[in-house]
Amino acid sequence: MSELATIVENLRSVAMTINQIANTIEEQFGSHSTMENTKVVEPTLTLEEVRGILANKSRAGFTSQIRALLQKYGSDRLSGVDPANYKALLADAEELTHAT
Repeated sequence: MSELATIVENLRSVAMTINQIANTIEEQFGSHSTMENTKVVEPTLTLEEVRGILANKSRAGFTSQIRALLQKYGSDRLSGVDPANYKALLADAEELTHAT
């Protein structure tokens, strides 16, 4: 077989495999409209995860800024912060740039 014929045969084989995978996914999850309506669930942050990240920031010299962020979210301690605010708290902590 020529090199071109081999390439064409390989492309057709790959296309067939992709089509089979698409059919399997569609069978498992339904039509495209069903897949579009499927809600992606973000993993929830735990107190321990947030504490670890904030501790690293504190060790890097951001202790006073971390305290200010905790107060911004309604507490002097991380345990008093509403878990619904963890993501926003971490986003604010990531923006800290000048350690004091």
